[in-house]
Amino acid sequence: MAAAPLYCVCRQSYDVSRFMIECDICKDWFHGSCVQVEEHHAVDIDVYHCPNCDVRHGPSLMKRRNNWHRHDYTEPDDGSRPVQAGTSVFVRELRNRTFPSAEEILVQMDGHHVTQKYLETQGFHYPITVPRLDGLGLKLPSPGFSVKDVEEYVGGDKIVDVIDVARQADSKMKLREFVKYFYNPHRPKVLNVISLEFSDTKMAELVVVPDIAQKMSWVENYWPDDSFFPKPFVQKYCLMGVEDSYTDFHIDFGGTSVWYHVLWGEKIFYLIEPTQANLALYEAWSSSFNQSEVFFGDKVDKCYKCVVPQGTTVLIPTGWIHAVLTSQDCMAFGGNFLHNLNIGMQLRCYEMERRLKTPDLFKFPYFEAICWYVAKNQLENLKEFREDNCQPPAYLTDGVKALITALKNWLKREVSEPASVEVPDHIRPNHLIKELTKEIRYLVVGGGKPMKSQEGGAWPSTRSALDRASHQARRRARRLRHQQRHHAPKTPSNLEILELHTRQVLKKLEVGPFEEEAPFSSAVTARFNKASVASAAAVEHSLENNLRLVMCNGQIIRGTSSVTYQHQVSQALSPFQKPVKRYVRHGRMTAKFFLCRYSLCVSVVRQLVACLCREHLASPTTEEEAIEGMLSMAGLLCPRQLEESLARIQENKNFMDSQSSGSTSNSSDAWGDQSPSQGPSDPLHLGPSSEYQYCETSLSPHLHPSKRPAPSTPPISNQATKGKRPKKGMATAKQRLGKILKLIPPLR
Repeated sequence: MAAAPLYCVCRQSYDVSRFMIECDICKDWFHGSCVQVEEHHAVDIDVYHCPNCDVRHGPSLMKRRNNWHRHDYTEPDDGSRPVQAGTSVFVRELRNRTFPSAEEILVQMDGHHVTQKYLETQGFHYPITVPRLDGLGLKLPSPGFSVKDVEEYVGGDKIVDVIDVARQADSKMKLREFVKYFYNPHRPKVLNVISLEFSDTKMAELVVVPDIAQKMSWVENYWPDDSFFPKPFVQKYCLMGVEDSYTDFHIDFGGTSVWYHVLWGEKIFYLIEPTQANLALYEAWSSSFNQSEVFFGDKVDKCYKCVVPQGTTVLIPTGWIHAVLTSQDCMAFGGNFLHNLNIGMQLRCYEMERRLKTPDLFKFPYFEAICWYVAKNQLENLKEFREDNCQPPAYLTDGVKALITALKNWLKREVSEPASVEVPDHIRPNHLIKELTKEIRYLVVGGGKPMKSQEGGAWPSTRSALDRASHQARRRARRLRHQQRHHAPKTPSNLEILELHTRQVLKKLEVGPFEEEAPFSSAVTARFNKASVASAAAVEHSLENNLRLVMCNGQIIRGTSSVTYQHQVSQALSPFQKPVKRYVRHGRMTAKFFLCRYSLCVSVVRQLVACLCREHLASPTTEEEAIEGMLSMAGLLCPRQLEESLARIQENKNFMDSQSSGSTSNSSDAWGDQSPSQGPSDPLHLGPSSEYQYCETSLSPHLHPSKRPAPSTPPISNQATKGKRPKKGMATAKQRLGKILKLIPPLR
């Protein structure tokens, strides 16, 4: 493998982060720092000679200046080319121009009054000036803090972006070189430093941003600590400019609001309001080929002049178009922040930057990522407003609407530009947009209920402020719910519901249709047949009952009328739906679900039997009819076997009658001391010769072999098996039904 080529007098490989210059004689490349050539000086060299060629060919040749009003000063000055922004001629003309005073639009306030509540109530639409630091929460070094002190705290090797004002071009240089230039009494150029962010340096401890910027900042409130993207640092900038430094008209990246404080010196701001017309003009001007030749202030109706002297702080809202002139050597501190008050304008400025193809260096870092984080938090805020039955402020509702539109457009762009989308990993974008849209739709429609409005101003938008401000609203909502529960009609108990339901079922059993298909042994048997057919009809037409029982996890939780049946059943069964899903595998219900279903059936039968006993019904026959009907409705009986089962119940009835005529002391033994194999001890127990057959419905799946009890082989002649032996591993009807009926307490 060939070795990497080496360059410069230091004989090192190429480093993209370091400035290099080519020798016009030997065609070799040299690091600017190794040959003492600064990047901003390189543009002034016409023919460069490296140190080796300098000995033989003499020093480098410099460009000849032909004009003072053009960025390329080598152009011939024929008087026909217009003046370009930033040049010495331009700055001189700008100082002599007159502009409307910014007093028409500025809001001068005391620092104690610049609060989040004030801005949320009154809005943040016009610049605010604060003549003193008191009350702002802003901490800064003393006015004696110098450029050399900046070098000491930040470090002389720090690479800073420097603007060559006369050419309006960017270059990089070490901070110590700029400090040397700053204190040079003969400055060959006008250089300006406006993007030295020092949050990661020792100087960060000397500066505390204003309280208003901290409380409203998206980054401070919504950026998670575990984010995949690095946290944007845009809140602490040090601006160092010499006299006549000029920055042309611009909007701060991402439509951020900005705070400036002039530590010493003076700056002049030229402010233009971000109206729809002015923004359209600004975008057209920014994309024009002769942008530097046209003063944008001449294209709008009004361009205001605002002088910011030493010790003054100015807050500029979202989207304001402004240019800055340093009228004397100056050091200022400032910072940018996104907030909830002007979300729509911030998004519009960001989209404008994309259309203008603004370099990433001059864009808000990870702007789209912070918007996703904000959307997630605003969803929680809107849900809290809805739960508290309170209307959020208009600026928040409008901002979330604009945010939803932007998020949708960014997802669409992902198809053509997948690398440009900044969606955090733990956020489900489509789900988040859907939920936000749902909340906004609820607010617009009102959910069919009147919404309470904010008292005494707009609602706070950050999480901590929202918790504090909504405490009283939460307490009022809880008090209202308590009053509603206190005055609501008394809910009937489970026992009362069971009693009423049992009476209605028994009534249906008595008046049900009777169609005797075959002659039976006696009138008593006909009566039982009538009751059984009626119970089967009750199962078929159960949805027509006036009173219905709603069960959840084996417990009767509500009795409802048929009018509200569908709605209440869906709510009552919701806790049971999730377990049911776990019991279904590949379309087949597992044994666990089978057992849960029969647990519900057993629970219902046991509760109904207890209710019947409490009512002291006249005869055991009525009890047996009720139990028979309950089992039929539970799907435990097959209609085609009712005739055989009724005969067995009649025999049990005769046995109970004989027991009741005996001694009272032996009654308990007759019911409880006999073994399960003795048929008469259990009114519903099936003996070995029983012809009862279990009928499985579509909701009764087969048990898994590992969950089934040991099979008991019935005789071949048993009618229940129709002359065939049961399949291997499958429980018989007797075993299943017998196990269930053992759980039912005996009737007394």
